[in-house]
Amino acid sequence: MPASAAGLCEFIDASPSPFHVCATVAARLVEVGYAELAEADRWPERPGRYFTVRAGSLVAWNSDGADGPFRIVGAHTDSPNLRVKQHPDRLVAGWRMVALEPYGGAWLNSWLDRDLGISGRLSVRDAQSAHGVSHRLVRIDNPILRVPQLAIHLAEDRKSVTLDPQRHVNAVWGVAERPGSFVDYVAERAGVAPADVLAADLMTHDLTPSTVMGPDTGLLSAPRLDNQASCYAGMEALTAAEPRGFLPVLVLFDHEEVGSSSDHGAQSDLLGTVLERIVLAAGGTREDFLRRLPASTLASADMAHAIHPNYPERHEPGHPIGANAGPVLKVHPNLRYATDGRTAAAFELACRQAGVGLQRYEHRADLPCGSTIGPLASARTGIPTVDVGAAQLAMHSARELMGAHDVAAYSAALQAFLFPDPAQA
Repeated sequence: MPASAAGLCEFIDASPSPFHVCATVAARLVEVGYAELAEADRWPERPGRYFTVRAGSLVAWNSDGADGPFRIVGAHTDSPNLRVKQHPDRLVAGWRMVALEPYGGAWLNSWLDRDLGISGRLSVRDAQSAHGVSHRLVRIDNPILRVPQLAIHLAEDRKSVTLDPQRHVNAVWGVAERPGSFVDYVAERAGVAPADVLAADLMTHDLTPSTVMGPDTGLLSAPRLDNQASCYAGMEALTAAEPRGFLPVLVLFDHEEVGSSSDHGAQSDLLGTVLERIVLAAGGTREDFLRRLPASTLASADMAHAIHPNYPERHEPGHPIGANAGPVLKVHPNLRYATDGRTAAAFELACRQAGVGLQRYEHRADLPCGSTIGPLASARTGIPTVDVGAAQLAMHSARELMGAHDVAAYSAALQAFLFPDPAQA
């Protein structure tokens, strides 16, 4: 199905955690004929449509009729949020509290006074599993948590309150005593015996549904646009066409928001290992694999800053970025983005092939610039990389805003990048 604003809303609402992003993408891939492969198994020699999942990360590829260099779209599954501490139970002034801590660069004030649910993963004792442990996705969409704002009458400065991430972002979940801990409660809601829970990776999510808004339905308001909009656009791009020479790959990494240093982040061996195994399974050699890399190209797809109408002075004046004005090419001379002339040209051709406009972003030289998986994945694999995105406001807020029409244009550009016209590639 073609990418759409309504489709992105459904995707985000189905995917409150990185683990759920992988489950949502996996379900879509299976629906269109992809088969899941376990990393510990021998992979089939025959070409086909496959994917593999490592915790909160996923790699998918289509090798049907494709034996050339790789064309890769990379994104990340994680978003800044508030995560549950390992021993979360607190009793403060008669209130039952759940201790939380910020993950990534969460914009803390945006999480106050919101109805919050819980999602993530429980690791459960399982005698039937080879390792004695299985992992259970958990999702509670009831409003069970809330981080309350301080009343203005109690603030030292009635204009603002400075939030301490240790003391001021813990959530209320009741006043009455009840047996068991918060993790026990989550386990019971997941249908798991609390005594069988060995570990928990739990996080909060805003319960307000994603929506297309505005008098002309030209805007899209949702949580986790950074970077689930790219995950969705990449997924729809991969599944929309058939290879013609280049071998298309979608890689979705976890842990970008905290530096990507994990066994399944962009600094891990995940992408390189999968790409090499694709070549080896088809009868190629390591020499064949190494020869493919410099001829391949990776598009690091992450959201971009639209010019903020209330703070236009915070943006580079020569590079205004607008909503519903097409994908964004991101350039940074000090390599916070991986784009260079070679890879910028490849994405420019993709946008022309897709028939969509292209905007070019540069950060103000007097402000620190964020980064992406692009420089990390490029350095790890040696694959030339371009950083791209779609324009949005309120990045890292609990709720973000983008142009509704940019969803289809963004995905169309990524599709053209994965499946370039041989006359242009």
